[in-house]
Amino acid sequence: MEQEDQSRKKYPSDLTDEPWAIVEPLIPPAKQHTQGGRPRTVDMREVLQTLFSLNRSGCQWDMLPHDVLPKSTVYDSFAQWRDDGTWAKMIKALRERTRVEAGRDPTPSAACIESQSVKTTEMGGPERGDDGGKKMKGRKRHLLVDTLGLVLAVLIPSAGLDAGVAALQLLGHVKPHAFPRLGTIFADQKDHNHALDAWRAAHRAGWRLEVQARPAGTKGFTPLEKRWVIERTHAWPGRYRRNSKDYERSVESSTAMIQISHIHLMLNRLSPCGRPAFHYRKDAA
Repeated sequence: MEQEDQSRKKYPSDLTDEPWAIVEPLIPPAKQHTQGGRPRTVDMREVLQTLFSLNRSGCQWDMLPHDVLPKSTVYDSFAQWRDDGTWAKMIKALRERTRVEAGRDPTPSAACIESQSVKTTEMGGPERGDDGGKKMKGRKRHLLVDTLGLVLAVLIPSAGLDAGVAALQLLGHVKPHAFPRLGTIFADQKDHNHALDAWRAAHRAGWRLEVQARPAGTKGFTPLEKRWVIERTHAWPGRYRRNSKDYERSVESSTAMIQISHIHLMLNRLSPCGRPAFHYRKDAA
């Protein structure tokens, strides 16, 4: 049933008309059945805004406020778009538009790879493991981003999976035809191993892995040239409380929640309403 806008409270995560006009064409049309059926009556703007509110506030599905759409309506769209790749398609379209508005080519020539370990809850499902270095049990958010920090690919394995193995799996999802200009990938030492080198030589011969090590004698967090952007990208979803831990039962839902956060961030960046611009070096790829 369509939500009555007149009685609904306004939330900070709601979309204004400008970002809604950007994302509306990316929403899949209602499924058509051969024997006909009822037309779509749900307000898809309300569906998306409810998901943004849940993602930003950290609300549980069963505790959605009464003035937004119910879980039974919103979760169907969340799960369908997770399974049919709609969230990934939105990321691609908005990333290319954001890059063009920043004066870049739609696809990048360089990227950064990095992982971040996060705790899970008892609902975390089987893809959980121990990260000995961080001394925590959970999952890893392994990201590949461009030099603006925009997400190119996401992989969420167990925190116990070796970073080099995860890097190989993540890069395996990145197809050369989707990123024809990609040539350089900035990584750190834990992402570099002989198996990854052999895989690149066999399957991605045009890609060069540039490993950047922390300067000798430094302690704690040290920003590295080119690679600091992915540290910032890992921090961005921290504004969305649903990502404070990995609360999802499946890694597919975990991936979708990260994608939803970045979709909301890019819509804010693209909206001409005084949002802060991306900070980047003019000479970056």
